[in-house]
Parts: sequence; structure tokens; C-alpha cells
Amino acid sequence: MNLLEVNNLKMHFPVHGGVMSRVVGAVKAVDGVSLTINKGETLGIVGESGCGKSTLGKAIVRLTKPTEGSILLNGIDITHMSQGHLRPLRKQFQMMFQDPAESLNPRMSVGEIITEPMLIQKIGNAVSRREKAIKLLERVGLPASAVDKFSFEFSGGQRQRVGVARAIALQPELLVLDEPVSALDVSVQSQVLNLLMELQEEMGIAYMFIAHDLAVVKHISDNVAVMYLGKIVEMADADIIYKNPKHTYTKALISAIPIPDPTVDRERMILDGDVPSPINPPKGSAFGHRLNHPAYDETIGLDMPLVEIEPGHWVAADPCCLGAEDYAKVREMV
Repeated sequence: MNLLEVNNLKMHFPVHGGVMSRVVGAVKAVDGVSLTINKGETLGIVGESGCGKSTLGKAIVRLTKPTEGSILLNGIDITHMSQGHLRPLRKQFQMMFQDPAESLNPRMSVGEIITEPMLIQKIGNAVSRREKAIKLLERVGLPASAVDKFSFEFSGGQRQRVGVARAIALQPELLVLDEPVSALDVSVQSQVLNLLMELQEEMGIAYMFIAHDLAVVKHISDNVAVMYLGKIVEMADADIIYKNPKHTYTKALISAIPIPDPTVDRERMILDGDVPSPINPPKGSAFGHRLNHPAYDETIGLDMPLVEIEPGHWVAADPCCLGAEDYAKVREMV
């Protein structure tokens, strides 16, 4: 059984307009995403800003209520569960946010921030919770004295370590990491990433790692899912997707990864056009529309599901974004 199973998840936000402020449309931030995560593995979610990565993460941990679809955690459907029934299950999954300056309460001491989840779950007493907070701080590389300080007294990297300590305080099985290192210096990024990988090995935590830096995702992920305009367009083992990408959008993202060797000559794919609006997405291939692809008209109304083109390698059956041979192969499977 999978630790996390997401089926056809949609997250649409209503758009109001007019004198009566009626619903005139919807922002389709997540539009039919399906994925699974096994215990102890890392699934990287990549894509441009605005593709729906963070919204997907927030929907999975039920910070927002999904419009459609289902979310199963250890086989339990939490999609429409009330907050009261969901509270005991929150020990199993937690979320770590991008900006620790925003996600850590500046009016609370570091000790209070870390022990708050334990207090909500009624774990231990004040003394035992403080002792555990100190141990957690030391485990993430901060001194015990930090327990009585405030988050604004620390650097960005140190604050993110506090965020890590809070996220693992309840020993969750799943952590949704929303761009946890994008706001940090490169040297600090590697330290935090190494810490997360060490904790995963020690505690067996599964990660859903959201990022736009494909080099970082490759370093930490077992599997990678590429999102574009609210949908997953390609998903595979990290090594496979970097060595043999099938979708044009994936190829463009990988071509943008900087190589620290000036002697290497690599062709860069420059994307034309703009990302379509999630309020009024194209009726056919979203990426084909952006490229003004000659086959776009053929995709209007066409079902373009994810197809397992190779064992463990899934790609959208999109004629605008696949080579002729690959498209012929996936159409036989649809």
C-alpha cells in the first residue's frame, strides 16, 4: 500500500466579478493530478512559477479543501475530512514552507514554536516537551540555548533549521517541502539538503519536494513529476527523466540547468510565448498553444492522459510535445 495516493485532484478557486460579485470563472490552479509516494521515498515536483506546485502541496496536507479528486494517506481518505477528525492524523503528515521569516511566529520563542505541535496533540508535559525541543534543535545543528530565543535573532539558514525541527517534532511519515531552500544562499542550501537527507535515512520519512531548481531536485529525489499549468506532463525515476526526457517542456527545463564547465557546449531550448492563464486555459494542448504548434488544432477536445511509455516512465499523450515515434507509441496505449 502506498503511503500517499492522490487521484485526479483538482483545486479550482472561484473568480468573482460584476456588481453582484457573482462567480464568473475559476482559477484552475491544479487540474487533475494523480500521483503516489511510497514510504521513505522522495517525489520531486518541478515546474515554472505559477504552475500549481505549491497549491498541490497545500491541498495534499489539507490547508485548502480540494474541489475534486481524492487524497488517501495510508489508505484513509482525508479529502473531505473535517478539521476535527483530521487533527489526530496530522501527526502523520506535516508541511515545511519556503520563507521561514513568514512561517515562524516572531512573537513566540523557538521553544514555543517547536513544542506547539506537541501541545496541540497533547503529547507530554511542559518539561518533557522542552527537553524534546532542545534535542530537536541539537539534531538540526542549533545550540540548546536557541530554545529561549526568537526566530528573528537567527539567519535565514538557521531559521529554516528551526522549521525543520518543528516539522519533524511529531515524527511524521510524510513531509511536504515547499521550496525549502530557494531563499537560502547556495552553501547553506547544501547544508539544509544534506540535513533533510540524513533525517530521511534516520526516520524513514517520505518527502514531497517542491522546487523550481531542477539541479536541486535531481540531487534529492527518487522520482520526479513535471507540472505545467496545473497538470503533470511527465513523471519518472529521477535518473530516467534527466537522461531521457520525452516531453518538450521537460527537455526545455533540463536544458536550462547551468553546467559548471565552460568547455561544455549544450544547446539551450528557449521557450517562446507566455504561459496561458489558468482562468481561461487552452481547450487543447496547453504547451502546444504556447508554442503555437501546428498540431495544436488536433488536440482541441483530445484526451491526453498520462501514459506509461516505458516501465515507470509516464508522459502526457500530447502530439505537440512528443516526437512522432513516441506519440505513435502512446496513442496505441490510450
